[in-house]
Amino acid sequence: MNTENQVLGLIRLSEYIKDFLAKDQPTYNEEDAGFESLLQRTQIENPWFTIENQRFALQQWAGLLTEENINNWLKEYQISKISKRVGLILAGNIPLVGFHDVISVVLSNHIPVIKLSSKDKYMIPFLLKKWNEFSEGTVPFEFVERLENFDAVIATGSNNTARYLEYYFKNHLHIIRKNRTSVAVLKGDETENELKLLAEDIFRYFGLGCRNVTRLFIPEDFVIDRIFESFVGFQDIINHHKYANNYDYNRAIYLLNQEKFWDNNFVMLKEDEKLFSPLSVINFSRYSSLDEVKGFIAENEEHIQCIVAREELGLDSITPGEAQNPGLNTYADNVDTMKFLSVI
Repeated sequence: MNTENQVLGLIRLSEYIKDFLAKDQPTYNEEDAGFESLLQRTQIENPWFTIENQRFALQQWAGLLTEENINNWLKEYQISKISKRVGLILAGNIPLVGFHDVISVVLSNHIPVIKLSSKDKYMIPFLLKKWNEFSEGTVPFEFVERLENFDAVIATGSNNTARYLEYYFKNHLHIIRKNRTSVAVLKGDETENELKLLAEDIFRYFGLGCRNVTRLFIPEDFVIDRIFESFVGFQDIINHHKYANNYDYNRAIYLLNQEKFWDNNFVMLKEDEKLFSPLSVINFSRYSSLDEVKGFIAENEEHIQCIVAREELGLDSITPGEAQNPGLNTYADNVDTMKFLSVI
């Protein structure tokens, strides 16, 4: 097995990304300029993937891929002695969202057979090429337009797509992921800084990720204006034309239907029991007892990726500001990908 070389290669990749992100364009060498042009090309073809959000995703990965983090992650698993071909149908809702699956497959001593999302088709191939280079050519991977000749599959899609995928891959070992979202529970006495950190969990990547908060639970006496005040740092989001189109459309619908909502000119709050909210809208409800919140979470567990709340509330939660900072042992849909890969 080539795990040792692959781990060393990942650590070098992390340092490579950090070095690039620390530079200013006037100091770029030819390779740096090529990296930057890749970011720009991605943004042109998929405006949701702004340079800022791509760089944020790269920064998160660079911080994760340390020797300590990787070794602590891998030591919990038995690495397969026999290499299998694992088909990966990657999502493209936020930058590099499929990179964790790719790394997991390679470090499990398998070969990723990758069908890229059309929305995120440049960065993962670039990083894989660099990883392979830093690992002395020991990182196997294939890119395909259609999955064929594979032993297992990991696929991500909408709820409708997932039903099709489950039928299509019913005769193969598989993980099929569906739509998920995240919630936040406020105790009521959160500091201004905690609420600002919550805004990061809501607005990062325009709210398109499964770890983005789309549903708030607030105490009965909580003042709504406190939430809007914490959002101010993200007010420039309305200057993004795709986001603005969603905001204008949803606002018009609410006005036409004479529905009640709160508006601060770049995001709307709507008192609604629904877990999922439209882009540019955050659903919220007031609670008198935490038991109400726990009941809702239990009923919707299969649709919730993570819960943002203070630890003292006892909700198996993460603290505000950490939703977009998952660890290597944090898995989409809470299905342990590495455990799956160790037994195929």
